[in-house]
Amino acid sequence: MALSDADVQKQIKHMMAFIDQEANEKAEEIDAKAEEEFNIEKGRLVQQQRVKIMEYYEKKEKNLELQKKIQNSNLLNQARLRVLKAREDHVESLLEEARMRLGTVTKDTIKYSKLLEGLITQGLFQLLESVVVIQTRRQDTALVESVLPQCIEAYKKETKKSVDVSIDKENFLDSDISGGVVLLAQRGKIRVENTLESRLELISKQSKFQLLEPSQVKSSEGS
Repeated sequence: MALSDADVQKQIKHMMAFIDQEANEKAEEIDAKAEEEFNIEKGRLVQQQRVKIMEYYEKKEKNLELQKKIQNSNLLNQARLRVLKAREDHVESLLEEARMRLGTVTKDTIKYSKLLEGLITQGLFQLLESVVVIQTRRQDTALVESVLPQCIEAYKKETKKSVDVSIDKENFLDSDISGGVVLLAQRGKIRVENTLESRLELISKQSKFQLLEPSQVKSSEGS
């Protein structure tokens, strides 16, 4: 049975309505998916920027902390240098005072004799030689001769060895020095200087070395 024009129009309208509905549903599906992808991408970009911002401020904070440590270290080193300089100046003033007073040491004969005895005995222990020649100032010759027996006895007692000690009466030490002796062995190849000036110089070097030790330790900590 043939369809009437009305039936055909009705079916066409029905098919168009179905197509419109399918198109709308598809469009809504596409919109929903696009919005979902947009939100995901937006969230990813937001998170990415958040991470970048956090990394930037973390780096900035670390740089500030590093600068603070460097500044504190510099201030501490400057303070140590000031303290060290003050200590060096104080030690140097004491040494300078000691240098000025060296000439008065020999005026007390009893004390100077004991000092010579100690200097000679120490020199013998340093050399540990069987033959030793002593150089002294011309004016100290008699004092050196008077303390030699005690020096030789002390050396023999400790080392169980004998030693032949003589005074060089042809080559005296310069009379300008404050005092003390020089001990020679192996025909002058081995030399121990125990003049008052050399002893003071040794004390000066030891004092300066001891002053440097704390800064060296702190410097190692800083590195």
